[in-house]
Amino acid sequence: MQQHETVIVLDFGGQYNQLIARRVRENNVYCEIYSYKTDPAVIRAKNPKGIIFTGGPNSVYLEDSPSCDPEIFTWGVPILGICYGSQLMMHLLGGKVTRAPEREYGKTEVFVDTSSKLFEGVSPSTICWMSHNDYIEQAAPGFKITAHTANCPVAAMEDTNRGLYAVQFHPEVLHTAEGKKMLHNFVYNVCGCAGDWKMDSFVESNVKALREQIGDGKVLCALSGGVDSSVLAAMLAKAVGKQLTCVFVDHGLLRKNEKEEVCAVFGPGNPNFDINFICVDARARYFSKLAGVTEPERKRKIIGEEFIRVFEEEAKKIGHVDFLAQGTIYPDVVESGLGGESTVIKSHHNVGGLPDHVDFKALVEPLRNLFKDEVRQAGRELGLPEYIVSRQPFPGPGLAIRIIGEVTPEKVAIVQDADAIWREEIAKAGLAGEISQYYAALTNMHSVGVMGDERTYDYAVALRAVTTTDFMTAESYNVPWDVLGTVTSRIVNEVKHVNRVFYDCTGKPPATIEME
Repeated sequence: MQQHETVIVLDFGGQYNQLIARRVRENNVYCEIYSYKTDPAVIRAKNPKGIIFTGGPNSVYLEDSPSCDPEIFTWGVPILGICYGSQLMMHLLGGKVTRAPEREYGKTEVFVDTSSKLFEGVSPSTICWMSHNDYIEQAAPGFKITAHTANCPVAAMEDTNRGLYAVQFHPEVLHTAEGKKMLHNFVYNVCGCAGDWKMDSFVESNVKALREQIGDGKVLCALSGGVDSSVLAAMLAKAVGKQLTCVFVDHGLLRKNEKEEVCAVFGPGNPNFDINFICVDARARYFSKLAGVTEPERKRKIIGEEFIRVFEEEAKKIGHVDFLAQGTIYPDVVESGLGGESTVIKSHHNVGGLPDHVDFKALVEPLRNLFKDEVRQAGRELGLPEYIVSRQPFPGPGLAIRIIGEVTPEKVAIVQDADAIWREEIAKAGLAGEISQYYAALTNMHSVGVMGDERTYDYAVALRAVTTTDFMTAESYNVPWDVLGTVTSRIVNEVKHVNRVFYDCTGKPPATIEME
């Protein structure tokens, strides 16, 4: 693959590590995350144009706190320290970091020196997001203070001779009003990047690299119909065409019309993607396995295991394949503890959860360096229709975890219909772009209602809509009452066995985004 100019994010346990990398990439500059424990030789071999130290929860002056080899400051590579990263820089270079007399947390007015390359075009007084218990009492020798707040005498500093910059606040979060501008300034004004990381060139070079890697080999790909697997299939189709076989398993837990939409794009008759496409109808198998099961984790396990069984059966029919393709994306890699320093949040189905008995030589994961928004962009470049590219995130176990209690075909039909109405009305109201994820779920509550002159005893549907930047935390979206009214009226009138509709106002935490 062609070499891009690269900025490295060195992760000291900050919660925003992925966000920093995304912000850099938004400036058309490639960026990767590495743990502070990484051998400096590995970082140096990447020939970075710049390095960014992340925040972190520790105090730099304690013995066992994350640190790095001070030699990094002699490489002549520009470095930007953020929050903990700025304190570490000062600590290692002879400044003084101590407990702050007053903790700063939240939106804070910061006064900046606009003659600094970092703050070019930024307002002299700007709102930034602070989150620290310690503060820099004294900047290291050779550093000039370039920003302060009412409580924090050193909110930013720089040593332009060595290309070292440090900010006590978080420019990567949206709460910092001009943070994007500051990161843009670092990448272009300080690091001198040209900005050659663009999705069209990524797609082109990756298709070429896949052709070289696969040669005349056969590739097998599990297609779920989600964004990641669809973009993966489209990229492979572009690279190797008929050498690719996609297996799409219909487990009966998909959204309304989803199977038809996937088949229309990848099935026979679509000239854009001329591949071998197998659609397996496994609905009966799944429903019989799920009969009587109510425990969420058990449901997930059954669905995951059954998927592997079906996939293995299909793979055996095909015979020997050379490559197995997976839609692993960068957050999967980082969250599984293989990229940065942040705690392992969950074991990802794409990282390490391979079927044991599929006979293949190697794995291809062409999306493993992309964030979700970049995957969507790649999909557009590859000519996928917008309804697939901008599809809502959808859990592997499908509608099973949006149905509280036992999963039956009747309940799936209720959720599919209610969810289709909810999505349709949100689109009609022009709100789709503002909400990160929205869906309808089926509670296991029955309640009394009246339809016409008849007494009913039917289900209650719960509607969910949240906004989030990273899916780690989320807030419920403030849906206008008239939209909720229309949706409620339609669901109760059009969906059988539903006589009540709730709106779920809980954020994450304490709730999760999905129901189970």
